[in-house]
Amino acid sequence: MDPQPLHSKWQSLPRGEVRRLQAIKLRHYLRGAVLPFSPHYRALFRKERLSAESFRTLKDFQKLPFTSKADLLEPEAVKNFVLTPDTAVLARRPSTLLHALFRGSAAVRRGFEREFRPLMMTGTTGRSADPVPFLFTQHDLENLGVAGARGLGIYNTPRDFRIINLFPYAPHLAFWQCHYAASAYGVFSIGSGGGKVLGAAGNVRLLRKINPNALAGMPTFIYHVLTQAVEEGVRCENLAMIILGGEKAPAGMRKKLRALADQLGSPNISVVLTYGLTEAKMAWTECAEGSGYHLYPDLVLMEIVDPLTGAALPEGSPGELVLTPLDARGTVVLRYRTGDIINGGLFYEKCPHCGRTMPRLVGEIARNSDVKEMQLDKLKGTLVNFNELAHVLDNAEHVGAWQLEIRKVRDDPLELDELILHVSKLDGVAEDRLARQLNERFAERTELRVNRVAFHTEEEIRGLQGVGTALKEQLIVDHRPKP
Repeated sequence: MDPQPLHSKWQSLPRGEVRRLQAIKLRHYLRGAVLPFSPHYRALFRKERLSAESFRTLKDFQKLPFTSKADLLEPEAVKNFVLTPDTAVLARRPSTLLHALFRGSAAVRRGFEREFRPLMMTGTTGRSADPVPFLFTQHDLENLGVAGARGLGIYNTPRDFRIINLFPYAPHLAFWQCHYAASAYGVFSIGSGGGKVLGAAGNVRLLRKINPNALAGMPTFIYHVLTQAVEEGVRCENLAMIILGGEKAPAGMRKKLRALADQLGSPNISVVLTYGLTEAKMAWTECAEGSGYHLYPDLVLMEIVDPLTGAALPEGSPGELVLTPLDARGTVVLRYRTGDIINGGLFYEKCPHCGRTMPRLVGEIARNSDVKEMQLDKLKGTLVNFNELAHVLDNAEHVGAWQLEIRKVRDDPLELDELILHVSKLDGVAEDRLARQLNERFAERTELRVNRVAFHTEEEIRGLQGVGTALKEQLIVDHRPKP
């Protein structure tokens, strides 16, 4: 399937036309797929006295109650979000009758299977709650390829590119988005499986052999691979792009990756971010650093709401992202509260980098759950935004890899919390000077001070972070005794 014609219809439309067409597509999607075959939404629409025709505009869609992860946590409950087709209903579709007439009943049956029979399962990462399974049909996998190929098209990726997919091989979205993107776009890709399959050393050997044009993976793991490659004197002159996903990547991390690529013989590379959701069954990309994530309005509807009240917010307002796929099968959610908070907003104006008018998510996105309460004294707790801590550390000078450890003093459950910062240095700066600078940055940005800064070699930090053993490198670990 060539993704470009599908994409071109939407990439230059004005805001009003995009939203008008999305409302039409939403009604068609509800009528033809969700309401006939989703047990959960069929019951919810009946309870709320709604139908597909209740939503003449996207503003009307606010009548539908939100769905959240809590609605999906029970095994029996999540089954009710899977589209389960009724053959009698499908047989009455006008398109079914036409296909049967011109292609025969066997072709119709194969079409139903392609659209509705689950073929693959991924799961949410389960950082704030238990992982939730999401089923993909062939229809979903084709859309996954379309979305990924569009992302490569947004980058203007040449067809002779060679990509190493460093995302961990697991039932999570990132690896599969990268795999299907390359396949649909038609570029060479090899999946290394990340650290748990080949380890950092194996990925360095692959880097040496393939001499890729692009790397895709999690920021921390790519950092470790490139650091080791520099240590071994690897040359990688073809590298033009690093595509990041699965973790936050502050400006400081991008700067470190560019500096490492420069040492490998590839100056002036682009380091671009992706933002994806298992619940969306796809990811979105920047066209250039800082451009914002370009959404595909024929495949997804995004809203911004007040995270406290749930009230819809106008264009360009910071708030919580609410997701509705417009062409998904398998497991389907509507008006799904992602728990992701964006500090910029949703914009429809022309992108200053590429000129497209597709909706864009602009700004930094953080998990609502990345705020933990720490008992830092005997009297009260302090709310700590761990996304802010990560930005403080990734953007700090002289700091290579790091890990922040939370534990109890003397491992006593009744004692105070303490913070231990584990750091590898980038250069020959004195340890006492760097420890002092880091504590000053913490105090200035977060009103906290670390109890101790422990310095390590790069190899020791890789061990602490679980490179090659953990699915995601462990940047912040909580070693406090569980109650």
